Amino acid sequence: MTVIPNSPNAKSARLGLRATQEQEAVLRRAADVARKSLTDFILDSACLAAEQTLLDQRLFMVSGSQYRALMDLLDGPVQENSGLNDLFSRSAPWSGK
Repeated sequence: MTVIPNSPNAKSARLGLRATQEQEAVLRRAADVARKSLTDFILDSACLAAEQTLLDQRLFMVSGSQYRALMDLLDGPVQENSGLNDLFSRSAPWSGK
């Protein structure tokens, strides 16, 4: 794929990192096997790991019984929570009020 310098896909951010010789050798070997440049291999791998880390914050794997228990709690009657009532009665710190 050819990237035109002013296109939205142009790579302009610069990242730097330090690695041991062993880490560099493993990365270069893997990049060769994947038939990618070292930069592309590292960037693709890092982005994949970053996306997985972010998904781990939003996606929870549970058993059927755990899911049912959660749904029962959510579908059940609202329980009084004085702490939340107090919190929601105050203005947000960033609202300036």
